[in-house]
Amino acid sequence: MAPPVRFLLALAAAFPAALANAAIPAHDMVVSVLAGPAFVVGTKSAFESGLFRRGPDGSFHHFGLDFPGTFGISVDPRDSRVFYVASLNGCLITRDGGLTWRIGTSWDMTEPQDVRVDPNSPDTVYIALPDGVAQSKDRGVTWTRRERGLPERGKYTQAIEIDRNRAGRVLAGCETGIYLTENAGRSWRRVLPTSETVTDIEQSPHDPRRWMAATQADGLVQSRDGGLTWRPVAGVPSAKCLYNVAFDPTNPRRIAVGSWTYGVLTTEDGGATWADRNAGLPAGHCVYRVGVDPDSGRLYAGVHQVSLYQSGDFGRTWTPDGLPQSRIYRFNFVPAAR
Repeated sequence: MAPPVRFLLALAAAFPAALANAAIPAHDMVVSVLAGPAFVVGTKSAFESGLFRRGPDGSFHHFGLDFPGTFGISVDPRDSRVFYVASLNGCLITRDGGLTWRIGTSWDMTEPQDVRVDPNSPDTVYIALPDGVAQSKDRGVTWTRRERGLPERGKYTQAIEIDRNRAGRVLAGCETGIYLTENAGRSWRRVLPTSETVTDIEQSPHDPRRWMAATQADGLVQSRDGGLTWRPVAGVPSAKCLYNVAFDPTNPRRIAVGSWTYGVLTTEDGGATWADRNAGLPAGHCVYRVGVDPDSGRLYAGVHQVSLYQSGDFGRTWTPDGLPQSRIYRFNFVPAAR
């Protein structure tokens, strides 16, 4: 028997709406930017720096403070209006999506390089400091240093990452290696010694036991047992600094690495083989950061003081994508503001 006419009409009306909803991305791109040509603190600039959110039309819109040093962002998983920002002045906090801000840390906790909210205990926040690690257990109102087990010398911390599967399990990338705490920072132990600073640590979005870390002089390393043991990744050069590593949340076989010297390195077979993907990037390709859109798998590269570049084929081809003459410190993909 043929379906009722009213049913077909309702189905036809609903179908375009369903397609439109499916096309709406779940995340907004927010980038931490130092905009304009070479900048000296204290001088006037015609460019706004700080946080930029990408709009539906692809353009970037500045929000929050006009500030030259915003190094990383972490968002409260319960409320995407709550941002914690690692900045030159300390940990900046907004609870209204960037309309108002305050500095959460005191004078003795400045220049954090990274910040992370514990997704399993969202009132708890960690910052990576030039002289160690600090923690807040009350959403950034008060802070306590958590450094037992970190070395007296060599505890400069560039990166911090939290195990999404277990509250209080945190890895810190310091100038002397990777350190692990399993008790929310009350004590740390070194799980990988390095000759120079660990610049980035990331947990795979596909396999929580797989971690990767970029270093200044020890190449790319990875762990397959939750960060307990680490091995070098073959096929990735190690003579010069690697700035960061980015997993593709849409494809477990795709990973990218950003480097000033080597540009963009990618793998599409889970790390078995690597290729440089610099065709189409400016000569010298001084890549300060790479990122992967968790909704589309699109690969981004910030070329120092040139432009943002994007690739729809994971680095085989590149096109400029805005933010001219900028340095992109971090790509952040936060729950979409709707």
